[in-house]
This record gives sequence, C-alpha cells and structure tokens, in this order.
Amino acid sequence: MERLPDNYYVEKIRNGETDGFAPLLERYSKQVFAMIVRIVENKEDAEELTQDVFMKVYRNLDAFKGESSFSTWLYRIAYNIAVSATRKKSNEVTAIDEEMMERVSDMAEDEFSDEDASAKRADYLNMALDKLPPDEKAIVLMHYRDERSMEEIAEITGLSATNVKTKIFRIRKKLWILIKKIEESEEI
Repeated sequence: MERLPDNYYVEKIRNGETDGFAPLLERYSKQVFAMIVRIVENKEDAEELTQDVFMKVYRNLDAFKGESSFSTWLYRIAYNIAVSATRKKSNEVTAIDEEMMERVSDMAEDEFSDEDASAKRADYLNMALDKLPPDEKAIVLMHYRDERSMEEIAEITGLSATNVKTKIFRIRKKLWILIKKIEESEEI
C-alpha cells in the first residue's frame, strides 16, 4: 500500500472525508503515546491523554497552517497536553541550588556521552531523570532518545532553538548533580 503524505489526509479531512483521519491516527498514535508516557510516567494516564491529543487534533485541524510538518504540530499538541497534565498533579521535584549548577564543570558533562558507562550508571541516570520536572525530562528525552534536532524540539515546545540548547545544557548539569547525589546516597 502506498504511503501518502500527511497533507493529503489533512486536506481530505478538511473536505469532509473523515475516513482520512484513520491513517494519521495509525501513523502517529504509537509515537505520541510513547512521548506522553515518558512525560506522565503512567500508562493509563498516557492512553487517556493520547486520545485527548487526537481528539484535539481532529477538532482543530483547521488551525494547522502547514508552517511546520503535521507531525511537529501534532507532537507540540501532545507535549503541551502531557506537560499540563503533570502540572495538575503537582509532582514534588528535587530542588537544585543555582550555585551548585554553576560549579558543575563542563568536564562533568562529558560523563554522559561515555559509551562505556556501567549498568549502575545507567540506573542512576534513569533515577535522576525521574527527579526532573516533566517538561525538562521530555526535552532531554526528545533530544537524546528520540534524536530530535534542536529546531524540531523548539517547534514542539514553542521555545526558540537557542533556548532549547540552553535548557539541554542546564538539564545535563542537573542530571550530573542528581547522579552524584544518588551515588553518594548509595555509598552510605
């Protein structure tokens, strides 16, 4: 079966042919769910929010102007819905002192790109990721796990590419601090 571009289906839906939505749903539902579940950290909530995303996309399809790709527009809606849902739950987040952030050397950040990281280090990283605010966790996972570019993350989050780059830099510092704290608590 030939894979038609997203805009073909968007126009089909705008012309009243609602069956054009099924291919978009099939194409993106797993990816949207995966993104949301990483942010909300609950499968049931993620399933419900994924449905909310696609309902919102369908109802607001006329708002899609084509200035970005359909998938980027869709992911931005998913990101915003997921982050809003987590804010409503008001999760407790570990506070990190600004002074401590400034003391983290650039050399410390290189530890995250070390290909020979131990399984324990990976566990610490996952534990540290869980302590980040949902929006920061989403940004860093979009960049490192999903391999999205700074520009695409900027479009999804509504931030500038420069702001995304700065946030990723700061998040990496936070992760390093959190990992050190976790390591220290394990040594006791």
